[in-house]
Amino acid sequence: MILKDDKENHAKKIAKCIAEEIKLRQKFDQHLVLGLATGSTPISLYNELARLHVEEGLSFRDVFTFNLDEYCGLEDNHPKSYHDFMNVNLFNRIDIPRENIFIPSGQIEPLFERDYCEGYEQTIKDLGGIDVQILGIGRSGHIGFNEPGSSVDSITRKVKLHDITRTDASSDFGGFDNVPTHAITMGMKTILSANRIFFMAFGEAKQEITKRAFCEEITDDIPASHLQRHKKTTICTDFDIT
Repeated sequence: MILKDDKENHAKKIAKCIAEEIKLRQKFDQHLVLGLATGSTPISLYNELARLHVEEGLSFRDVFTFNLDEYCGLEDNHPKSYHDFMNVNLFNRIDIPRENIFIPSGQIEPLFERDYCEGYEQTIKDLGGIDVQILGIGRSGHIGFNEPGSSVDSITRKVKLHDITRTDASSDFGGFDNVPTHAITMGMKTILSANRIFFMAFGEAKQEITKRAFCEEITDDIPASHLQRHKKTTICTDFDIT
């Protein structure tokens, strides 16, 4: 499904869907598992979810969240870490229990990375899998940090970041050389296992890569193109892609 609207309206619609799912699960004493993304794209969505909590009493106490990725080498409290991003933009503004929040760590020793990543996968499975996944896209065609060449069967792992990705992040880190070279990311297989996906892309800079992802052949060179295989992906943009 492809929906064209402005970013704020998309945010309201997606937040409404999430809120309805949360309330439905609460009626049956069940939890909801959200897969979350970072970057500027989902900020309007997180603002709307926070508003629903503050103004309309939406509770997140029965929600579990799993973030897609984190830069390697950054402490959780680093101002450019995704831990800090999520706390500032969402978690500090709602009533979700801290023990329900899962974000990949950028501080795992290399010897333990494989076990850690397998554990991240297992925790998702133990909670029944991801119910609703929020995604954006990078100019390299990545979702999460699944850079070009990522297999559709990939799971949570350490990856090397594409130069395009590092270039786009360079202003945040005060220069290309300061951008971390690696990250921990949820894999393509994990993402595609979500029951429902909301893919968000806004602005001219994301238009070309989004068209390539959804209008051309499926290829590992554009990992986001694998979303064409997912039967419940809603594409939310402010531009035409057909």
